[in-house]
Amino acid sequence: MLRRKVAQRLVAVKNQTAMLTTFNEVNMTPIFELRKQYKEEFKEKHGVGLGFMSFFTKATVQALKEFPDVNSMIDGDQQIKYDFFDISIAVSGPKGLMVPVVRDAQKLTFSGIEKEIKRLAIRARDGEITVDEMTGGTFTITNGGVFGSMLSTPIINPPQSAILGMHNIIERPIAVSGKVEVHPIMYLALSYDHRIIDGKESVGFLVSIKEALENPIEKLMDGNVKKALEL
Repeated sequence: MLRRKVAQRLVAVKNQTAMLTTFNEVNMTPIFELRKQYKEEFKEKHGVGLGFMSFFTKATVQALKEFPDVNSMIDGDQQIKYDFFDISIAVSGPKGLMVPVVRDAQKLTFSGIEKEIKRLAIRARDGEITVDEMTGGTFTITNGGVFGSMLSTPIINPPQSAILGMHNIIERPIAVSGKVEVHPIMYLALSYDHRIIDGKESVGFLVSIKEALENPIEKLMDGNVKKALEL
């Protein structure tokens, strides 16, 4: 029954939206270095790991503030925009992919996001997640990289208007200041409803996320790592 309901929703998305996907890549070296330096202290202080999802959630909220149409949805002939950021996070459960919602993500610290994602993931894994905990999100993040996906076109989680797809991190040669260097690179994908989100906005949104992730101390931590991580 659950799979049947999911199938109906997915077909509806394909038939009822003008879905397009745009791509970019992000150099994960700055986040790797931050995690390497602070992960032990963070884990000891907060009881959870300093994962990638807190960085991506923070970067997403920041980009949604900059591009409010991405944080909106269509209701009949009306476009509804939200001034809060309830981020749906896709997690794997015993009955397939679940999308519990991190409420008011804009108010949460790095540790707060990590704790809430861990709590929801455990509830999904144990089959205890409720419908209320999976409804009402304004934007979705899905991480196919944990299963080894290099690149994909994620499908919108209705009635939302966009979804961010994370992928696996692979060391790749890239040009840095005219020289070839090897860095951990992740491909990003943003699928969006072209009826209310223009190509310029979708590309700008993804670039905003890329810039935040490649400059996390400046863009996500206000220049103060210890304060941002509550260490």
